[in-house]
Amino acid sequence: MMKRKSDIEQIISLMESVIDDTSVPKNIRKSVSDAKAKLQTDEEVIVRASGAVYALNEVSEDINMPIHARTQIWTILSALESIKEQ
Repeated sequence: MMKRKSDIEQIISLMESVIDDTSVPKNIRKSVSDAKAKLQTDEEVIVRASGAVYALNEVSEDINMPIHARTQIWTILSALESIKEQ
């Protein structure tokens, strides 16, 4: 359980770097912010991770996303998927 908490904190940190990156379009930053909010609820970890994945999947293929942000989103999605599988 403790490992999941630190994993989520690392994911939130990655999300914040995307949210703070002004080269990333607003709609993508909004989706990442929504996913971050889902991770910070009091629900069960798997439910939170699933909600965040859902929010990010919609924008992960956005053609307006800079390459570096796409890589970060994929990293975040991968980390969230691994939490769901634990």
